[in-house]
Amino acid sequence: MANLAVNYLGIPLKNPIIAGASNLVNNPETLKHLEEAGASAIVYKSLFEEQIQLESIQFQDELELYNERNAEMITLFPEMEHAGPEEHLTRLREARSLLNIPLIASLNCIFAETWVEYAGLLADTGVDALELNFFAVPRNGSTMAQSIEDEQVRVVEAVVQKVSIPVSVKLSPFYTNPLQVIDRMAAAGAKGFVLFNRLFEPDINLESLKHATPFNLSTVGDYKLSLRYAGMLFNKINADVCASTGIYSGNDIAKLLLAGAGAIQTVSALYKHKPSIIGSMLNELETFMQMHNYESIADFRGLLSRDKVKDPYIYKRAQYIDLLLHSEKIFNKYPLI
Repeated sequence: MANLAVNYLGIPLKNPIIAGASNLVNNPETLKHLEEAGASAIVYKSLFEEQIQLESIQFQDELELYNERNAEMITLFPEMEHAGPEEHLTRLREARSLLNIPLIASLNCIFAETWVEYAGLLADTGVDALELNFFAVPRNGSTMAQSIEDEQVRVVEAVVQKVSIPVSVKLSPFYTNPLQVIDRMAAAGAKGFVLFNRLFEPDINLESLKHATPFNLSTVGDYKLSLRYAGMLFNKINADVCASTGIYSGNDIAKLLLAGAGAIQTVSALYKHKPSIIGSMLNELETFMQMHNYESIADFRGLLSRDKVKDPYIYKRAQYIDLLLHSEKIFNKYPLI
């Protein structure tokens, strides 16, 4: 039997499949199903500061709904405060006590101070690691890209100083130079990077003429951008790379490991095919390894990274040029007539 063990963020994992952050963790039974199906670790759904703020505003509005209905009734409710992140923390503690595999907390905040405060609260629940879920949506043309990156690097540095558990960063691909951002965050103390964050974009319903927010899951093959950057980062940073997005099979995992990823996260495959798909993915990965006589993942990880391949242009723009020069292959496969 092939040895599928890997090491991610300094944490030994029995295999490279991590269940990524999602609402699947809301059900304790699903958590156990993920573990029993073979997931080596689970990322708990993100604690969103923005959600807590909105809930707090809604809570206050409901408390004040019937205030001052008449001169003798100044208030119907005693002074109360929204519980803030406590409900999330309670469920996270319960998940930690339920599982026998590593549990990683996920965090997304707005203000630098809150990143640090909530990071400390999450770390205190006993989780094994913390994943910072970064994304920035530009709202005007005056904000400099450098200022956004500088702020995120400062957050990484402050959180790393605050907690004693390893910290990873989940990034979007929308940086001018993701490699430089990753270098800076690794220097600030990040021990791993999840590539990449899948953002949910708005759509428009043509019947109602209103904006819609579809739950758009990834599709097979969406991992290619992650593969490219995993291949470019292998042996170039002092941190682990975890590939994400569009990973549906053991063969997908094998490709990402060959490029240089140390682990993968999957979510959409779990929604579409249930936790049992993890077993199929592991079997397929083992079959690949046996076919090539690999005894462990260390035998082939990074074998096709930029650091190891002989063709210096494979990770460069030459791929695009090659497609243009040989476009007849596309027409032969998809003839117009």
